[in-house]
Amino acid sequence: MKTYYVYIMAGKFRTLYTGITNNLERRVLEHKRKLVAGFTSKYNINRLVHYEKFGDVRAAIRREKEIKGWLRSKKVALIVSYNPTSIDLSEG
Repeated sequence: MKTYYVYIMAGKFRTLYTGITNNLERRVLEHKRKLVAGFTSKYNINRLVHYEKFGDVRAAIRREKEIKGWLRSKKVALIVSYNPTSIDLSEG
C-alpha cells in the first residue's frame, strides 16, 4: 500500500506552502535545496512544520484542497496544535 503525505512548509517571513507527495523526505529536500523553480524557491520556503499521512491518494488530495482553502490563521492554528514551537520536523 502506498503512503501519501499532505504537508505544510514555512519560510522565514511567515509564508506557508501546502503540498502533497508520496515521498515526503525527497520532496522536503527538493524544497530545501531549491531544486524546483517556483513559489517555494522564490520565497525560501524551507521548514517542514506539519504533515499528515494517508493511505488513499483521493483522501490526501481532498485534504490538501481543504487546507489550501483555509485562511492563514486556520493553517497556523493547525500547525500550532501539532507543532507548538513550529520546529522544522525534517531536522533529525
